[in-house]
Amino acid sequence: MIYNDNMASGQGYLLIVEDDLDILKLLETTLNFSGYRVVTARNGNEALEVVKNELPTIVIADIMMPKLDGFGFVHRLRINPKTRGIPVVFITATFVSRDDREFALNIGATRFIQKPLDLDEFLVTVEELLIQGAPVEFKPINELNFYEEYRKRLEEKLDQKNTQIARDKLLLGTKTDEENQFLQASLHQAVGERDELILLLGQVQNQLEKIPKSE
Repeated sequence: MIYNDNMASGQGYLLIVEDDLDILKLLETTLNFSGYRVVTARNGNEALEVVKNELPTIVIADIMMPKLDGFGFVHRLRINPKTRGIPVVFITATFVSRDDREFALNIGATRFIQKPLDLDEFLVTVEELLIQGAPVEFKPINELNFYEEYRKRLEEKLDQKNTQIARDKLLLGTKTDEENQFLQASLHQAVGERDELILLLGQVQNQLEKIPKSE
């Protein structure tokens, strides 16, 4: 967790939650250059610890992260009355469908930006949220509904990722050397994302099993 003190003292700070170090540094540098005080965290669990010490003015969070991902992190923010009103901007390259967006908004995301980021658009979004201030009081969805819908989102993404992996494997060896190198890199990334989705799906299933049937 890295603290930067160049934001005006009366404005609080912006919390970036991102496990990709390159993207985290890009966002941090961009916001620092614009005069904001920034705190960074590499996953939702780290971010929750940061929030305990000082409430951020805005949270900018990735969705796919280890230990505690963006969906789970925002759900925890929204079920806590002290953190319920903090605006959250989701940034993602994986959860980009209309259903994904609806789920993100239903659990309490304020804005939704697709990667790769347009930095000008990103800065405008931050400025707009700072001007608007805290959103209207948000009523969190219950645990059962959250995890059931989250499981659907993960299962859909896992199906898509398996299809991509199967396609890339079929194409390997049928292209030029340069194209095969690109496919190898794409396949390697897809396998990593698939494994992360499987891990998240298992964690969500474990949470569902802990929820009383009457909830």
